[in-house]
Amino acid sequence: MTKLTNNQKKFLRAKGHALKPVVMVGQHGLSESVLAELESSMSKHELLKIKIRTEDRDEKQNMINKIVEVSHSHLVQVIGNVMVIYRAFDEEPQIILPRK
Repeated sequence: MTKLTNNQKKFLRAKGHALKPVVMVGQHGLSESVLAELESSMSKHELLKIKIRTEDRDEKQNMINKIVEVSHSHLVQVIGNVMVIYRAFDEEPQIILPRK
């Protein structure tokens, strides 16, 4: 998995702006059901918006890191309690990233 360039992140942020959060992480954190829903959503969408409900900054950062690690995706953006991640489909990606 190669790193995204700044230009690619900018392109994905623009695409992700109009998205609604598909997965919501509640007060119980990253349970098995949330991780299963995340994997299911990643099989349907390349770009995903996730809402994290937690007050503690360290806990939120740990959840973000775990989500990126478990989903094998790229972190595109975090604003407040909303994060955007990207993972290209293995076959026939729908989002074509700019080269640079």
